Amino acid sequence: MNLIEISLKRPVFAWILMAAMIIFGAISLNKLGVSQMPDVNFPILNINISYPGAAPEVVESEIIDSTEQRLLSVEGIKEMRSSASQGSASITLEFEINRNIDVALQEVQTALSQLRLPAGVDPAIIRKTNPEEEPILRISIFGDRDIKENIRWTQDSLLDQLQFIPGVGEVSTGGFPDRNLRVWLDAKKLKSLDLSVTDVIEAVRSQHLESAAGQFVDEKREIRVRYLGEAKTVEEIANFPIQRRGGQLIQEKAFHIKDVALVEDSFADVRRVARVDGKPAVTIEIKKQRGTNEVEVANAVMKKLDQIKYPEGLRYRVNVNNTNATKATVDLTIEKLWAASIITILVCFLFLGSFRSSINILFSIPTSILGTFIVLYFSGFTLNLFTLLALTLSISIVVDDAIMILENIVRHHRMGKTAYEAALDGSKEVLPAAIAASLAVLAVFLP
Repeated sequence: MNLIEISLKRPVFAWILMAAMIIFGAISLNKLGVSQMPDVNFPILNINISYPGAAPEVVESEIIDSTEQRLLSVEGIKEMRSSASQGSASITLEFEINRNIDVALQEVQTALSQLRLPAGVDPAIIRKTNPEEEPILRISIFGDRDIKENIRWTQDSLLDQLQFIPGVGEVSTGGFPDRNLRVWLDAKKLKSLDLSVTDVIEAVRSQHLESAAGQFVDEKREIRVRYLGEAKTVEEIANFPIQRRGGQLIQEKAFHIKDVALVEDSFADVRRVARVDGKPAVTIEIKKQRGTNEVEVANAVMKKLDQIKYPEGLRYRVNVNNTNATKATVDLTIEKLWAASIITILVCFLFLGSFRSSINILFSIPTSILGTFIVLYFSGFTLNLFTLLALTLSISIVVDDAIMILENIVRHHRMGKTAYEAALDGSKEVLPAAIAASLAVLAVFLP
């Protein structure tokens, strides 16, 4: 006894099965993540190495050449591309399609850890290529206040409030130079005191630090001791003593940083800048957690931005909202579903003359579509451009098969058969053809 016979002999079972698919499908739909692109790790790794102040030629000879030689030992590399720019190196590794990218990432990290790079080179940053890790929102904080106050308020207050929103994965800032305490040396004063730039650097390096200083132990307790020597203000750095000249301890009068340099609270060299309406701004990028609904996350972030009390003169603007395209795709799919349902009812009623038959067809659409959401949820998929495209295509297939089977059932019923016989014979007669047509479409898109 197949499913058709069971459904005809036990209609209550068929109704319960259909209701269960609709209910659990709706629950699965509510829990599905929504994103523009699927959560797929492409077999590509991007490696960025920063070497501040180095010319492109130096970056190529001292970083890229040795790094490429070391990476050649990693298995499965299909293509390696590299580029050198002022102060940085970029290397892109493309692996074979069947290569496990997580294992490849570990092997690349191991290979890079064995490199001996020049002093001053920052640790390599390795990133996987995944559309899910792209920012969903880019927001600017700007206004009439000083940019330093803007940066301080954004980093100390705003970021903490955004990071704890459910679904938010990462919040990063940009568009402004980092705050620096800068030491401007006076060559004439250095020469008059017989000091060099190296002497000043050593004075700052040896005193502007925080490190472990051992432990204090008595009869009842043990206390860890730390040396808190990091300067917090301009005055503290300016008062650092210069204790050595050319590596030798200075015996005469003690000199200080302020005697040979000007120390100021400023910014690093400006490499990039963000402006809104001609005013300096802080740019914030919001990334969602993998598998979450990016539309809901974006709405929650914008709702939070509206609730935050901003300092006088500051305001925000959403520059990029990548969830708009996702929302439009979901809305378009829903519109197609409604259009298909209405057209199906009209066509069946006009050509078959039975409103009851049209209602039966109508129930087949949400049952099959919502049942698909159950499979998507337990398979770990999200609603994205590709799954929604597949659902749009499947709507037409479901409608075609349903109309074909229903028309054959009506034909058998008009031949004088009972409703049970017409439904059984009509379904069995065209069922192989309906399955073959659906499998043919599946075979086209399966690769």
